[in-house]
Amino acid sequence: MVQLRYTRNLFLRGICIIYLFAFLSFYVQIPGLYGDNGLLPARTQLDLKARGPLLNKMKHKPTFLWLAPYLGLNVDYMLDVLSLLGVILSFAGFVSQKFCIVPIFAGLWSLYYSVYQIGQTFMFFQWDVLLLEVGFLCIFVAPIWYSYRGRISDGVTLWAVRWLLFRLMFASGVVKLTSGCPVWWKLDALSIHFESQCIPTPLAWYAHHLPTWLLRLSTVSVNVIEMAVPLLFFFPIRNVRIIAFYLQVILQVFIIATGNYNFFNFLTICLCISLLDDQFFYKRKSKNDKSHVKNYVSALATILVYGVIIYGTCVLYGLKITDNWTIESNIAFTPEEFDRVLSRTILFAIYLGLVSLGLTLKELIRVVFFTKGMYDKLKTTISTILYFTIVCCIFAVSLVPYTALHQSHNSTIAQLVNVKQIHAKVEHLHIVNSYGLFRRMTGVDGRPEVVIEGSDSIEGPWKEYEFLYKPGNVNNSLPFVAPHQPRLDWQMWFAALGTYHQNPWLMSLAYRLLSGQPEVLALMNTVEHPFRDRPPKYIRASLYYYHYTPSSQTSNAWWTRERIGEYFPIFSQSHPPLIEYLTKMKILQEKPAVKVTNEPLKLILDNLRSLVSKVEPSIILWGVFTAGCAIFITGYGNSVSKKK
Repeated sequence: MVQLRYTRNLFLRGICIIYLFAFLSFYVQIPGLYGDNGLLPARTQLDLKARGPLLNKMKHKPTFLWLAPYLGLNVDYMLDVLSLLGVILSFAGFVSQKFCIVPIFAGLWSLYYSVYQIGQTFMFFQWDVLLLEVGFLCIFVAPIWYSYRGRISDGVTLWAVRWLLFRLMFASGVVKLTSGCPVWWKLDALSIHFESQCIPTPLAWYAHHLPTWLLRLSTVSVNVIEMAVPLLFFFPIRNVRIIAFYLQVILQVFIIATGNYNFFNFLTICLCISLLDDQFFYKRKSKNDKSHVKNYVSALATILVYGVIIYGTCVLYGLKITDNWTIESNIAFTPEEFDRVLSRTILFAIYLGLVSLGLTLKELIRVVFFTKGMYDKLKTTISTILYFTIVCCIFAVSLVPYTALHQSHNSTIAQLVNVKQIHAKVEHLHIVNSYGLFRRMTGVDGRPEVVIEGSDSIEGPWKEYEFLYKPGNVNNSLPFVAPHQPRLDWQMWFAALGTYHQNPWLMSLAYRLLSGQPEVLALMNTVEHPFRDRPPKYIRASLYYYHYTPSSQTSNAWWTRERIGEYFPIFSQSHPPLIEYLTKMKILQEKPAVKVTNEPLKLILDNLRSLVSKVEPSIILWGVFTAGCAIFITGYGNSVSKKK
């Protein structure tokens, strides 16, 4: 049987690192986003003073925040406790394999789900629900208790991770074309993407100015890697899967280099580990002639498979080498043809997955059959049946969001009434989700940005508020901030795509700026803060279109911009409609806050918050990660020396 112990352990420790990034990033933003004086206070999501059994409250909104009164805390401090518990558990799993066990991952999933419940618009992201889905799978991938040995069930549980990776990548590629977005169909997406994405890195400017033919060819590569290559995740030849692993990782690395997508791409790389096996990490030498023949056949089949993909790409995308030694590319199929092929491919992938799962089960049965000892045979049989049943149930429920990629399969799934009912009952848990990024390319006419300005007079002068990570001052470069996710900056990007009526939280932001709330100001650029002594009397916002400066320009500016018009009108702190609206949203309340009675724990949390607030968030994340690496390396060295 193929060994998967190292593969499983690497995957679990990788997920612990992702959890660590996610909880730390969330923790540093709690006061500004969810505190009593934050943009969307968490207290509006649950009433700790409400009477009734705890169980009923948990059913209404399943979160550990209901336990705050039992610890003598309010919602704010309880959020700190849950986040720090998540940091501790994930850090423990990161530095020691002994903590990569079921209870730890069950705790991590429960904690992240608890904070997700009050996240509101600032946690409505695909990577948050993806982490919940991956974290749920880890409960079954991880051993019940620490063991140096691999488990027979590793093959089937890691297959479930591979199926999730397939759904994520395949859907991300498909939606780009099913959306009918003309920019994707013309292969011009990357000519716009680097400029219009949420928080570009400094390298995005250089990527934006690559030759047009190369950007178009890169768009073709993205389509192939996201739509064609995922079908090879279930190919029986391991070399085919390993090359698929490299292609997926290379794509994620390029995305990390040019865009700040927090922990999402790192999480995707962790999912790609499911394509590997232990032989990838240590090569076993074999003098068997049959083994050499098998390797030659495998290499030949791998060349043939990827040769077919390359040939198909050349035909379907009309790739031609021009006289100028550039590569010309144009989509050579129609939307109707793509729709027909997609309908068949979705079903084909399901059958392919079932065959792959069946082969995995066959290998498990073979191992069980040759297991010696009645007790061990009975234990492995029960374990195999249990985990295989769980994976089959997850696979069946996942077909509901997966087949939604094409409308023709709605009737097919509708026949599986029980599956749809089960999916409806567990949908709120986010253990299976639908995915698909960049359905339509935004920023075709320019990158829309909301610029907020304050003034002490309606007549001006108006001074701009600067954000830490999103474009503002045209002379400022943008930093590398991943894996930290500045959720306010992200929501400002989404807000620019709509109106302030569609983003009611902006009214809370305007009010907090008018009142000079330090917790909210900490989420912004305080170094270039225009109102240090006292807040402005008036706030307004304008919509701008940003463009990267031309590569031939000699100035130090990174952007050019033009004002399009008003985004939201002038507000003052005592503006009656603003006060009425925030009161209706329960952001402004006359009710007294829940009193904190646990003074020792409050003092500890306050001191820790005071220390953390003095350090830039991305430095905190990478600092803790570096400390974990040091502990891991030192611990490993000590264990080796002891063995010697």
